[in-house]
Amino acid sequence: QVQLVESGGGSVQSGGSLRLNCTASVVLYNEYSMAWFRQAPGKGREGVARMSSAAITTYAESVKNRFTISRDNAKNSLFLQMNSLRPEDSAMYYCAAVRGATTTWHDFRAYGYWGKGTQVTVSS
Repeated sequence: QVQLVESGGGSVQSGGSLRLNCTASVVLYNEYSMAWFRQAPGKGREGVARMSSAAITTYAESVKNRFTISRDNAKNSLFLQMNSLRPEDSAMYYCAAVRGATTTWHDFRAYGYWGKGTQVTVSS
């Protein structure tokens, strides 16, 4: 059973930065595709960024050139560096994992393991 725990959320002003951390209970390297999702009140769960089991990264258009996903295999951790934050980035952010590869990284139904989320609030 894979357990994921997110941290690093908080409240910042528009233009600020946050770094989210997802710590896994298993070794991630080369076996799991990982992703960050977010969900704002009244909206669906949106794929933000992913790192495949082959370390390929993909981003939602809305966060390209502002967010960076990375992984520390030694620490079983996944990160999301978020720069130039906007009020519309405010949401609960979730870490997700699936063993192997997925062709629908942005679809939350592709992932079987989820953390409980960390809140990000960006004020204007």
